[in-house]
Order: sequence, then structure tokens, then C-alpha cells
Amino acid sequence: MASMVPFTSNYRDRSNSDGFQFEFFCQRCRNGHTSSFQRSITGFGGKLLQMGGGLLGGQAGAQASRLGRQAQGLHGSRQRGAARDKALAKAVEEVSAQFEQCGRCGTWVCGQVCWNGERGLCVKCAPKLGQEVAGMQAEAQRRQLNERIREQDWTRDVNYREQATGNCGSCGQDAGGGRFCRNCGAAQASAPTETRKFCTNCGTDLGDARFCGGCGWPAG
Repeated sequence: MASMVPFTSNYRDRSNSDGFQFEFFCQRCRNGHTSSFQRSITGFGGKLLQMGGGLLGGQAGAQASRLGRQAQGLHGSRQRGAARDKALAKAVEEVSAQFEQCGRCGTWVCGQVCWNGERGLCVKCAPKLGQEVAGMQAEAQRRQLNERIREQDWTRDVNYREQATGNCGSCGQDAGGGRFCRNCGAAQASAPTETRKFCTNCGTDLGDARFCGGCGWPAG
């Protein structure tokens, strides 16, 4: 009677007509390991017989091709029988050191990333505290940084009291969103430009001042 084989739900059968191969994967992170290819004597030999029969031709070639098909058919039946189970058991033995099964949730996980060796459980059932602390710190920093940025006044240099236009009223091109057109330098405001004066040095709205309140430059 064949022995019991572990890994019943976290592998894929990659076997083909030439032999057996299996891919085992972590049920948490999905990283995996592929077992070494185990060539099937019946499958590979059958293919050689079929190739040889095609080269020989005639009655001998037909006989060789028939034997080759029978051999491959035998391999196909073995893929679903004892030969496959034996190949799977060998593959399990090859990759078993890479996986652990959590005794709490039953999940097969990779030992490198998803297994907490100190607790003897997967990281879902027993998270690695160092990783959890680092993640919590990063999340707290993100929230705090968002709060600090929201506290800052980012509208100080934005003229939001007057109606804004997408294009400069003077040159008709994209003004760029500033107080002055980035293409022609015209003031970007709904009021006629001749009723307003701006500092020629820093661009501050002068109003009726004789000197600029931003840099002290004469109004001119």
C-alpha cells in the first residue's frame, strides 16, 4: 500500500508525456518551488520508438510506431496511478524543507517569508512583531504627515478672491495658474489691469502704496 503524501492542496501537476514535475506554492504569498523533472522511461521511450518508426518506414516502422504509441499510452495511465504517486512523493521530499503547515489554521506556507519560527505558526496566526511594529510606525507617519500638510496654508500666493480664467486675457494662451501670465506677464485678475499696480521687482499688489510692502521697491 502506498504511503500517504503531504501537500494535497498547494501544488500543480506540471507533468507531460515525457515525465513528471510538480509546482508547490505558498498559500499565503503564492511564492513557490518547482520540483526537478523526473523523466518517464515509458513516455520518453515511446516517443523514441515513434520517431524511429517514422524513419524506418515499411512494416518494421509501423510496428515500432505502434509499440511507441502503446508505451506512451502506458505512461498516460501511469500518470494517474502508482507511478505518478511515487513521483509526487519524491517531489514532496525534495521541496518539503521549504514549507511548513500551520497547526492552527492548516495553511501550507513558505518557511522563508510566511512562517513565524519563534511561535511555530504562520504569520497570519502569529505575526512577526518586528514587522508589525515597522508597519504601524510607517502608517502612523503617513497619517501624521497628512495632518501636518493639511495644517499648512497652501493658498497664500493664490488669488482665489477673484474669478480665475484658464487662458490669459491679454495674449490668449495658457496663463499657468499664477498671478501673472507665464507667457506675456500680464496680471491675471478680472479687474482691468490699469486699475491695479504691481511691484516690478517681486510682483506684489501695490494698491495705492508708494513702496512695495513685500520687498520695499519703489512703486514707480
